[in-house]
Amino acid sequence: MDRRTDRGQATRQRLIEVATELFADRGYEGTSIEAVLERAGVSRGSLYHHFASKERLFEAVVEAVHAQVGEATLAAATASGETEAHGLLKAAELAWIRLAGDPVVRRILLIDAPTVLGWRRWRDIEEQAGLGMLKQVLQQAATAGRVPVELVDPFAHILLATGNELALVIALADDVTAAQESAEAAVDEFLTRLLRPPEAG
Repeated sequence: MDRRTDRGQATRQRLIEVATELFADRGYEGTSIEAVLERAGVSRGSLYHHFASKERLFEAVVEAVHAQVGEATLAAATASGETEAHGLLKAAELAWIRLAGDPVVRRILLIDAPTVLGWRRWRDIEEQAGLGMLKQVLQQAATAGRVPVELVDPFAHILLATGNELALVIALADDVTAAQESAEAAVDEFLTRLLRPPEAG
């Protein structure tokens, strides 16, 4: 039974990996179930055992890519060596902005996901992936007296929306490098102003 479960999980992971490559390269509309089956080397029955439809497969891909983005942003914040809220948020936001230029992130999360999954489901996944970390860091800032404690939740939503909007700007830009540089400067300035110590006025 354990070996069968392991094989099933391996097949599911293989399907997600292959679908990620195809969705990133061809987009949702340009990717057929047949193409996924052919590249993954699995049967149609195996695919439908794990995913009821192409949309459900895409949703699993979105969740997997979001998880990878979350891990990368958390790693960036940790590696920054920052302990203050401004530094942690800046490191995480900049990591997300840089990831927005990645073809997989750009096509799957920022272009296709809102349309294919619908705004509400897309936002649910977005919030699960990033909102908790933002609230945690902002709570730290509130404890230090840098933001009002009653505004931690709305500020977290504002920062999530800000990061996503900048990521979309980068994803759709003709000059991705220039858009990233501009976004990074804006994030730094915005967070510096938002989280400045009370005595700074």
